[in-house]
Amino acid sequence: MVEPVQQFDVISMGRIGVDLHPHRPGVPGPRHGSSGRFLGGPAADVAVTAARLGRSTAVITRTGADSFGAYLHQTLTESGVDNRWVTRTAASATPVAGAPDLEIHTDELDYFAIRAARIFWITGTGLSAEPSRSATLAALKCRDRAATTVLELDWRPAPGDDPARTDPDEPRPHYARAPRQAYAEARPQHAEALRHAYAEALRHATVAVGDLDACEIATGVRAPHACAEALLAAGVELAVVRRGAKGVLAVHRDGTTADVPSAPVAAADGAGDGFGGALCHGLLSGWELERTVRHALAAGTPLDGALR
Repeated sequence: MVEPVQQFDVISMGRIGVDLHPHRPGVPGPRHGSSGRFLGGPAADVAVTAARLGRSTAVITRTGADSFGAYLHQTLTESGVDNRWVTRTAASATPVAGAPDLEIHTDELDYFAIRAARIFWITGTGLSAEPSRSATLAALKCRDRAATTVLELDWRPAPGDDPARTDPDEPRPHYARAPRQAYAEARPQHAEALRHAYAEALRHATVAVGDLDACEIATGVRAPHACAEALLAAGVELAVVRRGAKGVLAVHRDGTTADVPSAPVAAADGAGDGFGGALCHGLLSGWELERTVRHALAAGTPLDGALR
């Protein structure tokens, strides 16, 4: 007898890691020393925030077989996130300070669970190199635009990243870390290769979320409204453009628009970004677009230590 597939409210797939933050006087911090380690990365932020809001969540990612990896497993569990698909690999160390995870393979995915999730949230970092590029596209294709499928246009170049690299055994070139846009300008062939990967991924997504840098890499335009229109033209139903201090622009294919400004909030120590998880909560709740965006934007200010 085949066991029924557990349906999660949210499954996120992509980059997690350990964020290292100095402890500031007057801000509750780690028990020992003047600095601490914290669960970070967009896939973790989405799952943990949604779990805090009462949703059942799980993460698909990889960690190193090291103490940082053990820390992430423990912290996810303590945060109410199912970590059955967070597996250890001896191929690399656990990502620290936002380094991308690229070790997810197509044959390791639970396609039945991915298909069943009410929201599947996947980060664009996985498109930057193999084998995770193929796994990312395979996961999106298996969804077949079912329910809500979110592509976060999250790509951060790391030493050796090459979107044109297709052979996982090919040695990675060495060059210094650079901001995303400077990297794209310095290596236009890589940015173009990634743009093609984004185009394919967007055809299988219903929602696209990204900041202006990532949206520009995905669409070739930078003005917020132009980014949103380009993402809708690429196939999604809802485009969410994060504009930093200027807030968030969200445009739905039906013409509904929410343009919500940011409110200044002091950063918390070791804080993650709760925007994605709160956006998922609003979408699952069936709220109207502006309420959903306002709720997500409020949660998108630094998390108050819940990821510790």
